[in-house]
Amino acid sequence: MTAPAATTAPPHATSGSLLSKLEIDVRMLGMLAALAAIWIGFDVLSGGLFLTPRNLWNLSVQTASIAVMSTGMVLVIVTRNIDLSVGAILGVVGMIIGVLQVQWLPAWLGFEHWLTAPIAVVAAVLIGGAIGLFQGWLIAYLAIPSFIVTLGGLLVWRGAAWWVTTGQTVAPMDTRFKALGGGVEGALGATATWVIAAVACGLIVVALGLARRRRIRFGFPVRPGWGDAVIAVFACGAVLAAAAIANAYPLPVGTARRWAEANGIAWPEGGLIIPHGIALPVLIAIVVGLAMTFLARRRRFGRYVFAIGGNPEAAELSGINTRWTLMKVFGLMGLLCGISACISTARLNAATNAAGTLDELYVIASAVIGGTSLAGGIGTIAGAMLGALVMQSLQSGMVLLGVDTPLQNIVVGAVLVLAVFVDGLYRRRIK
Repeated sequence: MTAPAATTAPPHATSGSLLSKLEIDVRMLGMLAALAAIWIGFDVLSGGLFLTPRNLWNLSVQTASIAVMSTGMVLVIVTRNIDLSVGAILGVVGMIIGVLQVQWLPAWLGFEHWLTAPIAVVAAVLIGGAIGLFQGWLIAYLAIPSFIVTLGGLLVWRGAAWWVTTGQTVAPMDTRFKALGGGVEGALGATATWVIAAVACGLIVVALGLARRRRIRFGFPVRPGWGDAVIAVFACGAVLAAAAIANAYPLPVGTARRWAEANGIAWPEGGLIIPHGIALPVLIAIVVGLAMTFLARRRRFGRYVFAIGGNPEAAELSGINTRWTLMKVFGLMGLLCGISACISTARLNAATNAAGTLDELYVIASAVIGGTSLAGGIGTIAGAMLGALVMQSLQSGMVLLGVDTPLQNIVVGAVLVLAVFVDGLYRRRIK
């Protein structure tokens, strides 16, 4: 007797629910729904002040620093580790680059030299990366638990930040450097914003097409064509809506008048409306998120990181240099702290000892709320950045309502515990 011929469903088989056909992460969809509920709730309670272009623009700028660090925290937690020192690293790097711009470089190059800002950024990245590599070496090669190393780092680097200037605030920053923090200097304007939005939409369509082509080429299941179209429409719609909101927030009248005078434009009787456009720190955060997503999903390093988090013993037996990989993870975390230090220092236009205080809690909370498992092996960069937006939305909304700082901390702590609880329920359900 001959066995009946096996039948295989086509790659675009129409079985399963709509979400499974579109390959949409249910947790991500839930986070978007929670974010929408938070925004609508605060808008109602604040009398329509929350969902204004001005507040949403400021919210995006305030989120950028935490979002950048949360992308690195995902990889740290995925490897079953933790980093409690990110806020202190931001603080000490911020103080060093502040002194660099105010005292050291002016003595060599003079004030407002065009090289000041690039040198400060490179110094921040190198110092942050060196601190991260050092802590990673202690964890990976000396087998000291990451909790202990980074807890010690929190105290050491926070003390070092004070030692750099003996507690003095350093200001102001270089004018070109201030653009990294947003504000008027870091607003890209309407034209650049629409160009960036158009390029982003084009990249979304191209990425979906390449992903579909790759799956067909290797015989993997693919979404139906209408599914890719729906995702492209929603993604491009979100990009264009964000660009429209950024351009709906005009420069203050005084600033617009000075800009017009500097550019030889006559000030009309009814005034001149000049949109802010997207802020430079927001663009930096988006670029970092895309780069980290590519690193985590498309490069060998990212696969090694998730393999270590899934099963460290099996990863080592398979030939992965787990110690070197772990050291690089912490080095990358330090490098991202350096970038965030530039954003935070530029935004304040000053280097202060308080910079980065409690940022480690917000960064960890962002990663966990974004779906990163504390047990290791699971996490997404996009989820962590969305988690950072959720955390900052809560804080911004409570500030808008005049909620006291102690109560804000209570709410943030409760949300973090609730997020971990819900995540645990979800993982037990899918098992």
